[in-house]
Amino acid sequence: MGLRILGTGSALPARRVTNEELSGFLDTSDEWISQRTGIRARRVCTTETLDDLATQASRRALESAGVDASELGAVICTTTSPDHVMPAEASVVQGSIGASCPSFDLAAACAGFVFALDVADGIFARGRARRVLVVSAERCTRYLDWTDRATCVLFGDGAAAAVLGAEGEGLLSLRLSTQPDTGALDLPGIPGSSPFDKTVRGPQLFSMRGREIFKFGVTSIEREVRALAADAGMEVADIDHFVFHQANGRILDSAATRLGIDASRVVRTLAETGNLSSACIPHALDHLVRSGGLTAGQTVAIVGFGAGLSVGSCLIRWEEGAAGTGPALPHAAAKAPLT
Repeated sequence: MGLRILGTGSALPARRVTNEELSGFLDTSDEWISQRTGIRARRVCTTETLDDLATQASRRALESAGVDASELGAVICTTTSPDHVMPAEASVVQGSIGASCPSFDLAAACAGFVFALDVADGIFARGRARRVLVVSAERCTRYLDWTDRATCVLFGDGAAAAVLGAEGEGLLSLRLSTQPDTGALDLPGIPGSSPFDKTVRGPQLFSMRGREIFKFGVTSIEREVRALAADAGMEVADIDHFVFHQANGRILDSAATRLGIDASRVVRTLAETGNLSSACIPHALDHLVRSGGLTAGQTVAIVGFGAGLSVGSCLIRWEEGAAGTGPALPHAAAKAPLT
């Protein structure tokens, strides 16, 4: 598969909301949240828009890759919480960074980044482009019921991006699947005001069956990692790094135990960000790259899982000249307003 990650970048809102702050208006505590989820704080948009975050993450990825926006053949944005239903979030990013190429959104919830990698791989295979920007941007906090301690403590806002190149053979395996279940993770659409609409609609808020998602996440990670290793003719123990969807620290712990791997090899960012939906994986990958933890020749197993219920997984061999060759950039919060 001809695909290589050339650069990564991410952006978070400036406002940090701690568990202690949530306990001021919820029946909860730092101990209750951190023990059950591994989350201690999250970033929440105040003055920033999702357009701001997605644009800043994209600019950082382009700078890291040493690629000008004019070189892009496509911009793909994965999101379930865009600032606009129309135009596509990707179109706003394209205009902000000065690109001139097709742009579109992809909605596959927390598995979205891997789904977008597959789309980009197809674009490369058809010779339609040599450079593609994938940006995952989510403002989940806009949809939460802030009186429900079971869900509102889990999520945060943020964006992360990757610039992909057609050169190389770094994508060793990629798998996508959907197990239809529209109730386990649900967010109703915009109700509108049609006088002809007779349907009964509930609150326009996010809902989740937590125990079901926990089990789905653990079993999906184990199944996918073993399948990825088999596809590449490797053993699970031979994989260097594991980047999983950052839904819950106990999911990561349980998956590592079932795979028989040291938990230290699983990248963790959720303690300070919470669940960023589709932005979790590229944000964690950017963290791994910028911390100097990833070197050429090493392998990374990636698994995303979420609403649908959808799963996207891939195994990447990090190639020389991939992300991180550009100037060092801070892994920090976005400043608003952005210009």
